[in-house]
Amino acid sequence: MRILHTMLRVSDLDRSLKFYTDVLGMRLLRRKDYPEGKFTLAFVGYGDESEQTVLELTHNWGVEKYDLGNAYGHIAVEVDDAYQTCTEVKKLGGKVTREAGPMKHGTTVIAFVEDPDGYKIEFIQRKAASA
Repeated sequence: MRILHTMLRVSDLDRSLKFYTDVLGMRLLRRKDYPEGKFTLAFVGYGDESEQTVLELTHNWGVEKYDLGNAYGHIAVEVDDAYQTCTEVKKLGGKVTREAGPMKHGTTVIAFVEDPDGYKIEFIQRKAASA
């Protein structure tokens, strides 16, 4: 077994696709409209769906805002350098909500950004290989 995807409901699909592809560097893997159901699905990720877990962005036509609730946490993405990644995100118009730095009570370097709908994405800096 493996996890295939995580689904997020988005209010403006084009705006979300721009964030995930232009700001976070994912690729649009596939997109399909379902006119009878009045929704569109778009799948984005860093690699092929047959090999990696991806995000499913669901746009329900006519819905302009979602209540994110308080149970959902975040998506985690491994990065080589959290400091540099935050700099790039800001340069590309993204919103950094927690600058890169060591996590509280630990040494792992993390940061948080927010997508256009308010979903949190955590950057976790890849640990240096042990010698």
